[in-house]
Amino acid sequence: MRSKVKYHIIYRHKTEYPVAVMCKFFGVSRSGYYAFVHRLGRPEKDAALAEAIAQQRERSFRTYGYRRMWLWLKSQNILRNPKTVLRIMKKYDLLSEIRRRRKWQQLGQQVYKYRNLLNRDFHADKPNRKWVTDISYIHTKQGVLYLSMIRDLYDNSIVAYKTGTRQTVNLVLDTIHLAMKQEKKRAAEELQLHSDQGFQYTSQAYFQLTKQYGITPSMSRRGNPYDNAMAENFFSILKTECIYRRKPATFSEANEMVDRYIDFYNRERIQLKTGEAPLAWRLST
Repeated sequence: MRSKVKYHIIYRHKTEYPVAVMCKFFGVSRSGYYAFVHRLGRPEKDAALAEAIAQQRERSFRTYGYRRMWLWLKSQNILRNPKTVLRIMKKYDLLSEIRRRRKWQQLGQQVYKYRNLLNRDFHADKPNRKWVTDISYIHTKQGVLYLSMIRDLYDNSIVAYKTGTRQTVNLVLDTIHLAMKQEKKRAAEELQLHSDQGFQYTSQAYFQLTKQYGITPSMSRRGNPYDNAMAENFFSILKTECIYRRKPATFSEANEMVDRYIDFYNRERIQLKTGEAPLAWRLST
């Protein structure tokens, strides 16, 4: 069957089925179909908007739902009703992937124990007042890559992160060193750093380093993973929007994926609460 015939069939049934699905079924490109419609002198009413959404979908790693896409369109002075954006994303098969839930895990031994000062108050009035930290696992064919990160609750930005092939105390200490260097923190400033009860955070070295920097440690209660939900939340976002989409084969590939995604997350990924990316919102407040 010639492509032109396929385009006619797709055009005839465009109100019954998503154009993207039919193009995939018939083995033709969407751009070819839109060019065919344009030649007919009857362009799809939503084609231009759908193309803009499709381009941003790729730039955002196919992670934007219709609310976040609506905010992005608004930032580009493309004003549409959110329901219209949802309708077009459904019609052209441009919806984001469904996020999978992550099971809670708890590791570690207790040496030092700190009070839960954060107490699930995940709001911060100023930058560098409340940080949360944790370690997660990224599976590759070479083995497990461990990711340690610190997140600022003021704007949800990732302050610092480190990766390693071993889950050690030094991985956590290096993350703190990097965070303090980048934020130019002073010991006199008030800063809480909340963690779970992993052995890295209950160690003597962690105790000494937090004391050195004037950091006040806070720790989740045993058996209460939701006490550190904001750290877990970021790992869930990272894995569902990046790692699970294209599982890395090597440590090098995993590191590259983490670097690219965290840069995108901090600088470009729109937050529904603020309508801006974390660092853009920090600069505007």
